[in-house]
Amino acid sequence: MLVSTNYAPERAGIGPYATQLAEHWAAGGADVHVWAGMPHYPAWRTDPGYRGVWRAVEKRGGTLVHRRRHTVPSRQTAARRGLYEASILVHGLAVPPRMPRPHVVVAQLPSLAGGILGARAARRWGLPFVPVVQDLMGAAAAQSGIRGGGRVTAVAGSVEAHVLGRATLVGVIHESFVGRVTGMGVPRDRIRLVPNWSHVARPTRARAETRARLGWQEDRTVVLHAGNMGLKQGLEVLVEAARQAPEVQVVLMGEGNQREALRALGAGLSNLSFLPPAEEADFPDVLAAADVLVVTQRASVLDMSVPSKLTSYFAAGRPVVASVAGGGGTAHEVHRSQAGIVVPPEDVAAVLTAVRNLADNPVGADELGARGPAYADAHLSREAGLARMTALLDEALGMKEVRA
Repeated sequence: MLVSTNYAPERAGIGPYATQLAEHWAAGGADVHVWAGMPHYPAWRTDPGYRGVWRAVEKRGGTLVHRRRHTVPSRQTAARRGLYEASILVHGLAVPPRMPRPHVVVAQLPSLAGGILGARAARRWGLPFVPVVQDLMGAAAAQSGIRGGGRVTAVAGSVEAHVLGRATLVGVIHESFVGRVTGMGVPRDRIRLVPNWSHVARPTRARAETRARLGWQEDRTVVLHAGNMGLKQGLEVLVEAARQAPEVQVVLMGEGNQREALRALGAGLSNLSFLPPAEEADFPDVLAAADVLVVTQRASVLDMSVPSKLTSYFAAGRPVVASVAGGGGTAHEVHRSQAGIVVPPEDVAAVLTAVRNLADNPVGADELGARGPAYADAHLSREAGLARMTALLDEALGMKEVRA
C-alpha cells in the first residue's frame, strides 16, 4: 500500500514520483494499491473530472488507486490547511480502501493525514511502515508565509514526530533532512537516503522551433519559472525583475494560489507572460527553449527539500539561477551539479546580474547548462531512484522477517 495524497494525473510536485514508484512496483509483479486524494495540485482546485466525486477506485498503470474526497483550499491559511488535512484524515478513517492485507505500507510526507493513515494501517495489520520524507510541513509552514504558520508548525511537528516514531525505516530525499528527523527522536540507523530522480524525458525538438511556436524572440533573453506559484516561492522577485529589465522576457508557467495576484502585480508589463502548465510530452522542450531556468524562494525559507522542478531543469540542459537561501537543499544541489548560479533570495539585482552575465556569455551559459544532464545521468536517473526505493522496502520487509 502506498499512501500519497498527491498522485497522477498531477504532473507537478510529489505526484509524479508517487506515480512512477507505484507503477514501477506493479511492473515488477507486485499488487499495488494507492490511497490517494482527488487531483488538485498545483492549481489548488479539484480537477474538473473529479468534482463532485466522493469516492473512486480506478485502474491506472497496473495499480489500483483508491481516492477519497477532501477540501481543497484556494488560499493558504492555518485554518484552511488544517481543514484540508482533517478532511483527508476523517474520510480516510471513515471509509478506508477495501483491499487484501498488504505486506508493507509506504506513506509520502509532508501529508500529515497520509502519514497518520499509513501508520495506523500498518499498526492495525502488524506490517512494516516506511514513511518517505519529501518535506516536513511544520518547518515549511513556518517559513512559507502561511497566515497562522506558527500554530501549524506546532501541531505539524508533533504529528510528524508521532508518525516517524512508528516507522520501521524512514526514507529522506536529501541528507539535509537527517538532522531534523533525528531531532524528532528517530535513531540515525533507521534513516535511509532515497533521493528523488529526474522524472521527465529529455528535450526532442530544436530550441528555435519551440521558441517560434511560443512567440519567444530569438534575440531576447527568456527567463522561465515552471511549477507551483505559491506563497513559498516568492515569485514577486521575478515580477520586479521584469519591471526593472525590459530587455528580459520573464515567463511564469504553471498554476498556484498566487498566480492571479502575481498577474495583477505585473499588470501592464509587456515582458511578463503567464503560461498554463505544459503537456507532459511538451514540457521538456519548453524548458529547453528558455535561456535561463529560475527557482525562487522567500528569504524566510530555509528549505531542506529539493523542488521537483530542479531535477526537471537539470534534464533540460539550460543554466539554472537559484534565488534561494544558501544553506538549503536547492542551493546544495545547484552547487553540487555545477549547472547553475545561486544568488540570495528576493534579491532582484542579484537575479538580474546573474541573468545578464549568462546572456552576455552564451558559450559559458551553454557549458553551464550542459552539466545538468550529466549530473542527472550520474546521480538522478529514474532507474537508480526507483532501485533505491525498492531496496528500502526490501530492507524493511527483511527486518520484519528477522523479528518474526
